[in-house]
Amino acid sequence: MSVVKFNVLTVPEGAGATLEERFAKRAGRVEDQPGFEEFQLLRPVEGNDKYLVYTRWRSEEDFQNWVKSRDFSQGHSQTSDDEASKRPAPAATDSEIWGYEVVQRVEGEK
Repeated sequence: MSVVKFNVLTVPEGAGATLEERFAKRAGRVEDQPGFEEFQLLRPVEGNDKYLVYTRWRSEEDFQNWVKSRDFSQGHSQTSDDEASKRPAPAATDSEIWGYEVVQRVEGEK
């Protein structure tokens, strides 16, 4: 079965729209990765500051291959100090990865 990864982003009050806009303009490199199945950006609605970046993969190996890939590095790279001074501040103040195996999956009619 698939593997699910959540990147849990702590987003300060008022920065959610900025985060969402940046994700809308992301490079989109993950979509072409072997084993990639799905991406979702989830906005909090119950009074917390945690956005979830949900990805589903065919296997843990596929996810690890993505994390080790050049596309991942380029999509998540740090810029030089000179370039960094021109970049806006990060929209998220913290990030952690949660991983799960899918043991059951039910889909509605499409």
